[in-house]
Amino acid sequence: MKDTIEIRWHGRGGQGAKTAALLLADVAFKTGKYVQGFPEYGPERMGAPITAYNRISSEPIRVHSNIYEPQYVVVVDESLIEPVHVTAGLAEDGAIIINTPKTPDEVRPLLKGYKGRVYTLDAKEISMKTLGKNFPNSPMLAAIVAVSGIMEEGPFLEDMRQSYQHKFAKKPEVIEGNMEALKLAFREVMK
Repeated sequence: MKDTIEIRWHGRGGQGAKTAALLLADVAFKTGKYVQGFPEYGPERMGAPITAYNRISSEPIRVHSNIYEPQYVVVVDESLIEPVHVTAGLAEDGAIIINTPKTPDEVRPLLKGYKGRVYTLDAKEISMKTLGKNFPNSPMLAAIVAVSGIMEEGPFLEDMRQSYQHKFAKKPEVIEGNMEALKLAFREVMK
């Protein structure tokens, strides 16, 4: 599947990595792509490491397994860099995006020799500024869309507004904060 983009997400239960993967699948589907978005759980508890995956393709997807050689990795919790081999199988021509206030040069030595592109984004700061709480999944979702080029910013933001209006129908007050988090992340993801 030469037209397929594969993404692996690393986070902890309760941080929204699974939700972000599912939202990414939803917005990519609206562009006419074939998609998969699914989690893999270990111990199912708040704070436990989780992995989620996306496949996005212009062709039907016939593979139904975890992703072992992704083009992109999103690390929602930087504390997972040491205990989890987050760059395992990551394509050298791909990229890793890490939620951290550090620069790419500061985190590169922790990535077990990975030589590809490294992006960092302080998703905690963005979510605290826009939502008043540490919900890093919206900024990290925007960061992977920006870095991978899955879709343009305008259509992405329009589709995300619709998704948030549905998801937060009973809490409409959080929609604008999430939208602002997406916009800030698009601008601030560092290369």
